Order: sequence, then C-alpha cells, then structure tokens
Amino acid sequence: MARNEQLIRQHKLLQLLEDSRFGRTIDELKYDLVADLGLTTLHGRTVRRDIEALQAAGYDIQNEMVDRGKVYRLGRNHTAVHEIAFSATELIALAIGRELLTPLMGTQYWQGIETFWNKVQEAIPEGVYEHYQRYRKVLYVSGTPAKTYAAQAGMLKTITRSILEHRVVEIEYKSVGRPSTRRQIEPYALAVHQSSIYVVAAAPEVTDASERLRNWKLDRFKLARVTDEYFKPDPKVDLAKFLSKSIGIFSGETSTQVQIRLGPRSASYVKEDPWHPDQVLEPVTPSGDNAAGSVEDADEMDTDFILTVPASHPRELLPKVLALGADAEVLSPAEYRDAVAAVVSTLASRYGEG
Repeated sequence: MARNEQLIRQHKLLQLLEDSRFGRTIDELKYDLVADLGLTTLHGRTVRRDIEALQAAGYDIQNEMVDRGKVYRLGRNHTAVHEIAFSATELIALAIGRELLTPLMGTQYWQGIETFWNKVQEAIPEGVYEHYQRYRKVLYVSGTPAKTYAAQAGMLKTITRSILEHRVVEIEYKSVGRPSTRRQIEPYALAVHQSSIYVVAAAPEVTDASERLRNWKLDRFKLARVTDEYFKPDPKVDLAKFLSKSIGIFSGETSTQVQIRLGPRSASYVKEDPWHPDQVLEPVTPSGDNAAGSVEDADEMDTDFILTVPASHPRELLPKVLALGADAEVLSPAEYRDAVAAVVSTLASRYGEG
C-alpha cells in the first residue's frame, strides 16, 4: 500500500476519534473510513495497526470494554497539547472567513470548518466571547451565494483522494447544452472561483501539452469513480501560474491581452474592483494616444481610459463588458470585439422589436 494512502487513512482516523465522545469500535472505525475515503475494502487488522502506529507516534489513544465491545477514544493528554488562546479580533477574522466559505457547505471541508469553529467557541473564556459578539456586529458579510455542494460531497471525497494518490478518475460530465459524456481525467487540484468548485485536471487523450490541463466544474459531474490506474504528475505544471492567467476560470496555457476603452466612470469602477491583478489602466488623449494621468482622478477628468487585461476566452469577458453598457468598448483583438458585437446586435434586434 502506498505510503501516502496510509497517512491519509491515519489522519482521517484521528478525525473520527476526535469527533467521538463515547469512543468507537474497530468495526465502526472501519465502516466510517471506507465511507469517508471512498475505499472498496479495508480489513479490521489494518485499522488496528494504524491505531498502534498513532500510539507509537505519541497520540494518547485509549481503549476500554463496553457493552458493544472494545472502543477507542482520544485521552485528555491529546487535547491539552493543542489548546490555543484566541483574541476577539482573531475570532472576528475567523468568523468572516467562515462566512465567505459557505459555498463549501455540505463538503468535508465545511465539516472541518464547523468542527474547528465549535472547538474554538468551547475553548475561549466567556468574557472574550462576549467581547467578540459585541464587535462582530460592526462588520457583516453579504453577497455570498446560497449554493452548496452537499449533493457532490461523495464525488468531492473521491476526487480529493485521487489527487493525493495520483489516481485516474472516470467521470460522467455534462457541459451546458451538450449530452453527458464518459471520460477519464488526471486530477491535479481543486480550485474555488466565484463560489464554484472546479477540478483542475488533465485529459489523457489530449496530446498537445498546452491543452491537456483544463478546469472542470464540479456542478457538472454526474459520476466520479476512482480507477486502478495511476498517473505521473507533470513536474512542469505550475498550478498557481495556470490559474492566474485570466480574469475567469477558462483554462489555457497562454492568455490573450484584451484592450477595452472605458469612459471615466467605468474606469473608476474597474479601479475600485479590479478584474485581474495584472490589469493595466491608462488614460488617453482625445487623439487616442496614451497620456500621463491618474485613474484616481477619472471622475473629474473628461477623458477615456484603456484597460488592458488578460483573458482566455471571450465568454469570460462578455458579462463584465456588457455590465458597463455603452461606457465600454472592446478594441482588440478582433475575436473578442466580434463576440461582444454579436451579442449587442442580437440584443438591439430583440429590444427593437418592442
């Protein structure tokens, strides 16, 4: 058995023991490990050896006989080692982070967030918690979507396990407007983008190295099954670089620099809420040349601005440009300009009929 499989199983075993107030038998632990990790089989002897290995590593795992048999639980010495003191400010930061991660609700990650939050609330002094509650009312979080991934929790566990073990996954995937297809993917990581979870994975049948890595939206997965086939991750893949190439989640080895002419007010909006960390916003003269100036003064200046921003597909740019109305015009490249023009033409025809 691979070393990382053993570590994953033992880490999950500790989580199960931490969540158990009255302890668990070997059979109960085995059942939960199989269900949570998506295993096909697991022997009770393996679970017992894992417990012995954790005990040898210094974890205070105790056992006793009860009516349903021998149960295992974490002793007091285990929890005392991990006590942490929290300030009210740290609690506020933690609470805000928790609310921002609500799209993960229903997944094992949200379960971990909730478990940790409950432990924090139980551990802090009453006076600190009252101070936190008073100051928490100063700052609210809104705009987080109501969607959750409870329905995909099982598939998410399967994919997470496959990422850690470098296993090929067989999926049934339904793109918007297309029938479902069965295929295999090589998962590298999970990415959260605008409250949706994506699986960053390579398509084995694609031979072009620049096109193999793609982003697959978890909402569109109908099935995910771990196969017995392993894959070797490409050491040249830089996931951080790959995910930062564009303003959206469309994948691609390279991105396109798109130029958009913005009016003063739209330029101010884009300055306040940037589309991408690498965007460039420059004022232009009436003749169209770049001019010295500051976008902070855009509301007071009667001049337009040129926004240069990376994108991987016209579709990820369309909603942003159209939201600015007539105050935004895509200049180049032609493919992006034509895509916006086609939508505007359709809308003009549709609304003109009224």
